[in-house]
Amino acid sequence: QVQLQESGPGLVKPSQTLSLTCTVSGGSITNNFHYWGWIRHSPGKGLEWMGRISYSGLTYYKPSLESRTSISRDTSRNQFTLQLSSVTPEDTAVYYCAGRRTAGRLIRGYDYWGQGAQVTVVS
Repeated sequence: QVQLQESGPGLVKPSQTLSLTCTVSGGSITNNFHYWGWIRHSPGKGLEWMGRISYSGLTYYKPSLESRTSISRDTSRNQFTLQLSSVTPEDTAVYYCAGRRTAGRLIRGYDYWGQGAQVTVVS
């Protein structure tokens, strides 16, 4: 059974970089045709897909966030990481890492989910 767990600071100051790591167990992030993404949920905005990294290491980001977002991976640790730069209070949200067995951006297509990590941007 594939399980995901987010980790990282819960508080970030404005203009700094938010960094979260997702540790995957029960399966490899390099398994063929698996895709690993970051999705956030904030009050009033609903779920927002941010980007993903593929089993081969290719990345794809939501265009409106692309200039501030970077997703990388450490295959030796079976982890992938989100970095979001120049954060503002509007980036306050619960951040989820998730995995899926098919390509695509639809949030409902994700098969595996972490429990979520609250990140608050506050000075």
